[in-house]
Amino acid sequence: MIKSANRLNTVQEYYFSKKLREVRALSTQGKPIINMGIGSPDLQPPSKVIEAIQQAVVTEGAHKYQSYQGLPEFREAVAGFYKNNYNVDLSPDNEILPLMGSKEGILHISMAFLNKGDKVLIPNPGYPTYTSVTNLVEATPVFYELTSENNWEPDFEQLAQEDVSNIKMMWVNYPHMPTGAKATQILFEKLIAFGKKHQILIINDNPYSFVLNNNPLSILGVNGAKETAIELNSLSKSFNMAGWRVGMLLGAKPILEEVLKVKTQMDSGMFYGIQQGAIAALKVSSSWFSEMNDVYEKRRKLVWEIADALECSYDKNTSGMFVWAKTPEGVKAESMVDHLLYNKDIFIAPGSIFGSSGEGYIRFSLCVSEEKIKEALERL
Repeated sequence: MIKSANRLNTVQEYYFSKKLREVRALSTQGKPIINMGIGSPDLQPPSKVIEAIQQAVVTEGAHKYQSYQGLPEFREAVAGFYKNNYNVDLSPDNEILPLMGSKEGILHISMAFLNKGDKVLIPNPGYPTYTSVTNLVEATPVFYELTSENNWEPDFEQLAQEDVSNIKMMWVNYPHMPTGAKATQILFEKLIAFGKKHQILIINDNPYSFVLNNNPLSILGVNGAKETAIELNSLSKSFNMAGWRVGMLLGAKPILEEVLKVKTQMDSGMFYGIQQGAIAALKVSSSWFSEMNDVYEKRRKLVWEIADALECSYDKNTSGMFVWAKTPEGVKAESMVDHLLYNKDIFIAPGSIFGSSGEGYIRFSLCVSEEKIKEALERL
């Protein structure tokens, strides 16, 4: 066999890719698996979104290549959405870059700004892709610890004592995944000050700000934020459009122009119909979020009962589509996960896959019907 690139020695197959094969195999064997491990929204997008893509597919020119920078109407819809919901002004001409899902943006940004050996601050616990992409571009991950005692926020006093002279970028993710810690204006102000002081590019990954959260915030709402920060966002969680792969990168023109150099080598523009569906989503009324969150609130209360049954502790003042729960003293996360999978046919995610600071925690997804959650509770 032809030898693979050395960079692949730095990464492993994504945990959910591997574990879900096992879950599917168990289901094929007749096991009644209830999958509460992955955050893939099971609810439908707004009806106007479906109508928009249906109409768009018969539009003349819909099936041609589209602009790398997206339709002007799409960028204008994003700008209007950010103004209405975050009170952030963005130029639709040069401060918005559509992405095939925000996960794509993590790679594009890293390829645009990181050289071999550059250091990157990565949250622990945090989204595993930040680490794997950093390794793939041969940069160096530098983990900053997040703890429940500090509300899962960076310890800026600790960071001040570290040598950050060679840090090029810092990944942040608020509302935070997997813990559900909410964004605050003060936190974002501290991050912008930190980025400016040390000339670090701060990237906030912001897909969860409308899920079980009444105070959506953008890091770009801080004065002067565009000098040192950019933001990723997506329609996957907010509008139940995960499979559509619609994301966007927001920030200053010079930064987005560098990312565009990478993006134009990777794809040939987003399908016209998907953009039209995204436009419709971005223009729905705010009642959409209220109705969606009513569903998630009911589910979350049931998941709290499951956590209680497992003698886990958790914080009720969180947002996002997960419940992050601490296992009983001395119980390893993956041991509990495997016990539930093999003995109760329930799959949840171990906190350890999100970093060493996730050990001793488990994560439940709310992307499961009330009926299934109740059934899981009955099994316990």
